[in-house]
Formats: sequence, structure tokens, C-alpha cells
Amino acid sequence: MLFSSLEFLLIFLPIALLGFYGLARLENASWIRGWLLLCSLFFYAYWDWRYLPLMLFSIGFNYAIGQRLRSKASKAWLTFGVSLNLVLLGYFKYVDFFIETLNEFGAQFSALDIVLPLAISFFTFQQISYLVDAHRGKTLQHDPLQYALFVCYFPQLIAGPIVHHGQMLSQFSFTGKIRFFDSPLVSTGLILFIVGLCKKVIIADQVGAYVDPLFGSAMGLNFWEAWTAAIGYTIQLYFDFSGYSEMAMGIAMLFGITLPKNFDSPYRAQSIADFWRRWHMTLGQFLREYLYIPLGGGRNGVSRQIGALFTTMLLGGLWHGAGWTFVLWGGLHGIYLAIYHCAKRLGLPALPKAIGITITLSSVIFAWVLFRAGSLEEASHIWMAMSGMDGISLPSSLATISQWISPWIHVKLFGSDYHSAGSLINGNELYIFAVLLAITVLSKNVHEFIEYWSPRYDWAIATAAGWTAALYFVTDTSYFLYMQF
Repeated sequence: MLFSSLEFLLIFLPIALLGFYGLARLENASWIRGWLLLCSLFFYAYWDWRYLPLMLFSIGFNYAIGQRLRSKASKAWLTFGVSLNLVLLGYFKYVDFFIETLNEFGAQFSALDIVLPLAISFFTFQQISYLVDAHRGKTLQHDPLQYALFVCYFPQLIAGPIVHHGQMLSQFSFTGKIRFFDSPLVSTGLILFIVGLCKKVIIADQVGAYVDPLFGSAMGLNFWEAWTAAIGYTIQLYFDFSGYSEMAMGIAMLFGITLPKNFDSPYRAQSIADFWRRWHMTLGQFLREYLYIPLGGGRNGVSRQIGALFTTMLLGGLWHGAGWTFVLWGGLHGIYLAIYHCAKRLGLPALPKAIGITITLSSVIFAWVLFRAGSLEEASHIWMAMSGMDGISLPSSLATISQWISPWIHVKLFGSDYHSAGSLINGNELYIFAVLLAITVLSKNVHEFIEYWSPRYDWAIATAAGWTAALYFVTDTSYFLYMQF
């Protein structure tokens, strides 16, 4: 069940809210936690009920290990707990990948065709951080219902944000007087949810309808089509994932819970380090705190820092997906970050803002090709087409204009055998995608707008219009890109 599905919008969410506010009147925190946990488990089981026991086992096991570590720090128990989490994640997510890799070197193992459990990457990371902090003495006592809700709270379950126990467990205590329909919080939540829904179904899904066929024909793309695919996916992924994160934040606010922000206009970043402070912020914080810093990043010289960067980004890439394209995508960002930090250590001056944004965004777009392509071969073909190594072609509209202005320049630059794009696109998509990309760079994001928000009729009308438009675009074929990670 997706946030952008009619069954969620018109059935599940209204029932969950009615039950929550009905129990809130009784001011019984345990019943409220029980209701939200029941809703969350149903939400998870709706996708595939056979994996519900895995979720319940993971919650029970990690809670028990966490309690043991709280009472007495033990490296042995911590190693056991973290190892079992990684074994489960490795089995479901990476076994078939390793079998496929071995077969490429001559082995003949049969793939197990394991179906990846929904959200296993997210709830595994959350619980590993809990165990590590329990060992460090940084966790407090919480009852099993609070812990279970922290792991599987449905607004952030299937695609994050990756929440930290310190941010969430206290909110699930519902101690003191439970707020009944906090109007400012609910109003803000509705705006976030509807903006996120519009970003998902009106922009991301519509852009994806053009991008998916292009990547599906990656081996035969020309110059114009390759750039359309690369910039289109850059737009699709941002609006899909940031839209989901804002929907998650908005839904959580309807229940009086605040989730951490996961995006802060990442395409506005002036350096690659700035990009990673703005993109998937909760994952970046997790990798920094539980991987990069323990590996000695930033404390023991440039070689140690670069080693920690590469290890962190390679594992971060592998976390995103079981494939060499993801590993190399992480490695490419490791190279970007190493260059940035080396330049910083050498004392080189920061680039002017416009140049910094252009270089950073171009580097990110280049890397997204590897993230989206089905194989390294497909990615290399798209990169070659983008660079013009396979020839340069423009849509027929620009070709006609260039021939009319100066046939000599047209032939000199593009050759007499020039052919125009248009087999998969009509030539106007790139213009639209470029405008959308410019909007993500130049305009305020929804969080910046909300800082100045106040209840007004024009906001109410705009919100209602957004809700109506989003419902029109909702389809049964929609899915969230980060669900597969």
C-alpha cells in the first residue's frame, strides 16, 4: 500500500486517524501506541503478509539485545546483535547478487530468486544504531510497544527517513496531556502531505513515463535523448523521493509526531560535500556517525580520511542496491568527496557560487546515470552519447533553425549526415526537464515556505486545488523508487 494509492488515501489513513483521535480523547497512552502499532503492522503486512514474522522477529530480537546492552555494555553481545542484523540483510538483499557475480567467473550456482522484504534496509539501519547507542549508554528505558512503534511506524517505514531512537522514542511515550487535534501541526502536516503527493504523482510519475523508455533503450540513445534521460531521471528521483519524505512528515504530523527533514534543496549545493548534507540527510547522518567517524574519518591525516570516505561511500552505494552499478556509483561519489577534501586541505579558495553549483550538479547528474542504468554497459553507452562521442543530434526544431541561420556552421559542427532525435521523444521534453531542474535550484523548498506560513484562505484554496489535482493523477501503477532499495 503506497501513500499515493486510493486505498491508502481514502480508506486506510482516515480509519487510522479516526481510531487515533478517538483513543486520544481517553488519554490512554498504551492504547494509542497499541492502535498505531496495529495500523503499522497491517500497513506492512498489506504488501506481503509472509514477511510480517520477519519484522516481528527483528523487533523482538533487537529489543532484547538492546535491553541486555543497556544493563551491561558488552562487545560480544553488540557484535552478536549487529551481526545477526547484517546476516538477515545480506541474505535477503545480496545472496542472489553474489551468486550472479560468482557465475560470471565460471561458477554454475542457481539463483535463489529471493524476494526482498519491504523496508528491510531502513529498519535494519535504525536498529543497528539503537544497539550501538545502547552499548554506549546513550539509550533510555522504553517499553516494548514504544520500541516496536519506533521500528515500524508506518509513515516512515517503507522508504525512510531513517529515524534515530533519540528523535522518536520519547514522542511515542504520549506522556502528559495528549494533544487533541493540534490545529497548527495538523495544518502544516496537510500542506506537507499534499505538496509531497503533488510532487510524486504530478511531476515524478509523469517524468518517469518519458525517462523509463529511454533507459530501457539505453544502448541506442543519441545525444539529445541521452541528456533527456539523464536530466529527466535527476528530476524524477528528486521529486519522487523528496515527495515521499514530505508525505511521510505530513502524515506523521497528523498523529502529533515530528519526523526529521530528509531533503534541503540538494541541487542547490555548491560542493559535493554540501550535496551530501542536503540529500537523504538521515542516511548521511547515519553513515557519518556509525561508519565514517568510527573509521577515523577526518581525524588521522588525509590518507585515513580518504580511506574512510571511500569505504563509507562504497558501502553506502551497496546499501542502495545489490549491483555493481550501485557500488561504482558510491565509489564515484567517494572520488568526488576525496577531490573536494584534498582541495580543502590544500587551502584552495571556494569556487564562485554559480560555478560551484554548476560543477556539483553536473557531477551529480553524471553519477545518476550509473545509479539508474541496468548495467555498466548501458551506463557507458549513455555517457558516450552525452559526450557526443556517438555523434551529436538535436531535435528537428533546433536542426531546422540552425540550418536556416547558417548551413555552414550546421555542417561544420554536426556533419552533413546529421540526424535529428525523435524516435523515443518529440524533442521538447528536455526543455521541460531543464525548467524543472532550474526550479529545484532557484526556488524555495516547501520547508522554507512553511517557515512563513500562516492560516489564510489562499493557502486553503491552493491546498484543496493540489489535493484535487493529485487525486486526478493517482494511478494503480505508481511506485516509489526508493522502495526497491
